[in-house]
Amino acid sequence: MSEPTTVDTAVVTRYIVEEFLPDVRTSDLAPDYDLLAGGVIDSLALLKVVDWLGDRFELSLDDVELSPDNFRTVEEICTFVAAARAATARA
Repeated sequence: MSEPTTVDTAVVTRYIVEEFLPDVRTSDLAPDYDLLAGGVIDSLALLKVVDWLGDRFELSLDDVELSPDNFRTVEEICTFVAAARAATARA
């Protein structure tokens, strides 16, 4: 499995901040900050993030198991994207 790239982390961080934390600078959102426990992402926001990831990274998410733990932090989201990309490449 490939590792998430810095570009992926920056893009995901920017999206999370712009959509859910407009008063926070992207540099202030730690990649390991728990977005679920911190109340940044709830169940409805999670659906929005998944939809954005599919569009932004051209992922086919129909056959990918979605777990809230995959979206707990920016790091976990990037790991999920890398795994989904690898699964798409194998398909």
